[in-house]
Amino acid sequence: QVQLVESGGGLVQAGGSLRLSCAASGRTSSGYVVAWFRQAPGKERTFVGAITWSGRSKFYADSANVRFTISRDNAKNTVYLQMNSLRPEDTAVYYCAGTTGDYSDYEGYEYWGQGTQVTVSS
Repeated sequence: QVQLVESGGGLVQAGGSLRLSCAASGRTSSGYVVAWFRQAPGKERTFVGAITWSGRSKFYADSANVRFTISRDNAKNTVYLQMNSLRPEDTAVYYCAGTTGDYSDYEGYEYWGQGTQVTVSS
């Protein structure tokens, strides 16, 4: 069992930055993958990016590849999503999720956090 808790969301002006955190506890291993997803109002949940628990591999959606960066802190068992140059269209609830499978199997993530709201004002 793995528990994931997000934090760091809030209201920011367009062009600003936010760093989201996903604190993990429980049974993780080097092969474990933690991903960020987001869901905007009235839209489907979409993949943002992922990182292996070892930190060796990172994967990004095309829309996030330049402005967003995923990292992890081994000592704190925490994965971060640094978001820069935020746009109003980045407004969404951001979720972290965990899987022991392939990062691209978006339906296969077994564990989910509760989500954190990010609102970008124009």
